[in-house]
Amino acid sequence: MHGTIPLVRTARPSGRPFAGDTLVVASHNTGKVREIADLLAPFGLTRVVSAGELGLPEPEETGASFAANAELKALAAARASGHPALADDSGLEVVALEGAPGIYSARWAGPDRDFGRAMERVRSELGSGRDRRANFACALSLAWPDGHVDTFEGRVYGDIVWPPRGDRGFGYDPIFQPDGHAVTFAEMDPADKHAISHRAEAFRLLVAACFDPATG
Repeated sequence: MHGTIPLVRTARPSGRPFAGDTLVVASHNTGKVREIADLLAPFGLTRVVSAGELGLPEPEETGASFAANAELKALAAARASGHPALADDSGLEVVALEGAPGIYSARWAGPDRDFGRAMERVRSELGSGRDRRANFACALSLAWPDGHVDTFEGRVYGDIVWPPRGDRGFGYDPIFQPDGHAVTFAEMDPADKHAISHRAEAFRLLVAACFDPATG
């Protein structure tokens, strides 16, 4: 899966300092790229470019976990571009569906990325009277062309709501209401979502390990 480049994983909440001026966001999902770019904005990178902008192919997500898929995407983009690459793998985990859609969250939306259809499938499989607890999970992997990769994970918990509410965010955001809030992710101001999301939690760990000025 990783070719001939060695894979060096970091299990501790520490990582290799990022010292370059170019970072590839290993995604073709414009909503996800925009959200990651917003989170990266304070770090003054000269160039943040997506895999889609570079015309890089999307590798097949063959991993059995969010972390495994994030790592293979980050490594593929780093090898192909010659620059450090940041990949995200994330999804919705519904307790009553035994964690589904999980790593298959995007696949539930089909080849056309129709998340209206995906959300309807969640509603249909849940039915009525079942536990509505759920969480979003995110793994962020930062990989270098030499095969080094650091991975960090975050989660945010809440409930599935129906019907969908809000037109902000992307994916399953309109049916997820995080704990302590009366609105869905799709109804939130993006800055408020960034402060509490699964991606923000993983990003905080990434920043502390790889982007902290004290380590750079």
